[in-house]
Parts: sequence; C-alpha cells; structure tokens
Amino acid sequence: MTNELHQPDENTGTMEVLERHQFDVSNLKDYMHEHVEGFEGDIKVEEFKGGQSNPTYKIVTPGQSYVLRRKPPGKLLKSAHAVDREYAVITALNQTDVPVPKSYALCEDDDVIGTAFYLMEFKDGRVLWDPAMETSDVEEARGVYESMNDSMAKLHSVDPDAVGLSEFGKPGNYVGRQVSRWSKQYIDSETETIESMNNLIEWLPNNLPAEKKTGIVHGDYSLTNVMIGKNDPNVIAILDWELSTLGDPCADFNYHCLQYTMNPKLADKEYCKAQGIPVIDDYVKMYSEKINIDLTEEWDLYSAYNLFKLAGILQGILGRVRDGTAAHENAAERASGVKNLSDTAWALVEKNFI
Repeated sequence: MTNELHQPDENTGTMEVLERHQFDVSNLKDYMHEHVEGFEGDIKVEEFKGGQSNPTYKIVTPGQSYVLRRKPPGKLLKSAHAVDREYAVITALNQTDVPVPKSYALCEDDDVIGTAFYLMEFKDGRVLWDPAMETSDVEEARGVYESMNDSMAKLHSVDPDAVGLSEFGKPGNYVGRQVSRWSKQYIDSETETIESMNNLIEWLPNNLPAEKKTGIVHGDYSLTNVMIGKNDPNVIAILDWELSTLGDPCADFNYHCLQYTMNPKLADKEYCKAQGIPVIDDYVKMYSEKINIDLTEEWDLYSAYNLFKLAGILQGILGRVRDGTAAHENAAERASGVKNLSDTAWALVEKNFI
C-alpha cells in the first residue's frame, strides 16, 4: 500500500550503494563462500532504488545474482526491521505454491557487514508502480489483478502449523495486537499532534472486528510488493515480508484493497471496467470464494483500522527521517499524508460507529 509513496522513475532498478549503506564487500564474499551452496567467483554489489525500510542490494556473481536485505545502520525502533522474520517466512513458504524467492542464508552476526542480513534468490521480473495500470492493455491489467488476488488467497490458505510457523505470531486478537503495535510506533515516532490519530488510538482497542481465521498475513501486500513476470501478468514473487506474522487474513486483504479507496482512478468503477481491472466488489468476491469467508460484515471497521495502520507506518518513516535512518531520500516528503489518512479513518468511524 505504500505504493502511494513511490514514483517509478526513482524506484526502478539499481544504483551505486549509498555511502551510509556501504559495507566491507570482502567480508560478505567470505561469508557467502562458507554459507551459500553453489556460490563461487567474485561479487559486485548494487543497491536497489526505493525501499523505505530495509536497505536492499543486488549481489551479482558470475554464476547468478542474489538479493541481500539488511537492517539499516543507526538507531532503530525496537519492533522494526525484523530481517530474521522475513527470512523465516520466506523459507517456510518455499515448501508451498505461494510465489516467493528461494532463501539461502540468514546472518545475525553484525561483524560481517555491520547489521543482520539475509540472502535470497534474485527474481528477474517487473515491479509495477501504477495500480491504475494506465500503460497496460486490458488483458495484462486483468491478469495482474487476478494473479495478485490468487497469490494472496494461496498465502492465506497455508496452514502455519504445516510449514513450521506455528510460533511465528500469537494466535488470535491480531487486530488488537496490531493496534497496540502501531499506536506505540506512532507515539515513538510522533513529530506533531494529530487529533484524529489520538482519537483512533483511544477508540480502536475497544471496537475490534471479530477474527474469523488465523493464517499467515503479509502485512503490506500491494502491487509494488509483488514481482510480475517479464513476459506475462503472473505474480512470480511476493516481496517485503517485514510486517508478516500470524493474523487475520480479512484484515490483510482489506489493507490490500485500500488502493481502491486511495487511488482516484481505481475508485472509479467505469475506469476499472474499461481498463480490465476488477471493480472492488468483484475483487472482494473473487478472494472470498477462494478462502470461503464472507467479508461484507465489518468491512468499514477493517478499513478504519487499516487506514490507521497505514498512518502509523508513514509516521514511522517520519521518525526514521528525524533519527537519520530512513532508506529513502524523499521519505519526509512522501510521508506527509499521515494526517489525511488518520482524518479519513476517524471520519469513517464517526459516520458508521458513533
């Protein structure tokens, strides 16, 4: 959902490693020789553009390329940048039909490159930045949305116990725990007083939706966090698992669907029909039938919660800018929507529940 923060020209491809993200490449090479099966030869390191949270690198070798994600250097919020959790969920999902990269190694020794990191397969595909799919034809737009929907349903259908993730999160009360988490992160990162955000922090804990199922949730599933095939509209990898845990699939899917609210073109059903994009009602029905859960009840409550969550995420970016650890040069500018999001969420609460 943080695709609203990004622009394609400044977030596509790689660049030279930013000075604040540089590390001892020889140490990494030695580590890979010891821990990555099949690795050989020299390495070249490039940094991917974009990425608000964990700096991400392309590791190029004569035989193949890898992706390295690490904790950023500097002062960090306690609950953020959990690369070990990203690695755990990707490794577990390698056993399933959920599209994820192959994982190779997790290093929690700060002496290697300065912070914890993990290595995974480099998938050669496309990251699309425009949820309105304005440059795509009808067939591609429809295919991308159907594949995104199908990939999320596959994720939410995985039994956490069956893939060794029974302790990946606490079962039950997912939304309540998330409200607590984002409230704390917001308070830790607060840069100005926002009345609507304070209202939500007080109201939401006592007005939570009923959880219908516990599954593996992504936490930030969006068009910009999936990779599409180079020559087809299929999702070949779900990316950026930092916020994943065990939780309520309905909340996870509703968060993904906020794009229909936040993007003016997607909010226009006639535009969606003409472009080949499923309208919101059809998109929700498509997913509901795959996981056999009715999402019509409490949809607005989930929406208010998720707008609050997104505001908390963006405020965390502002906090990292304040502390000098933001990985995105334009993070301060891009995170300016915190008040708009919290105002929209509180207006939804006042309209439907107060």
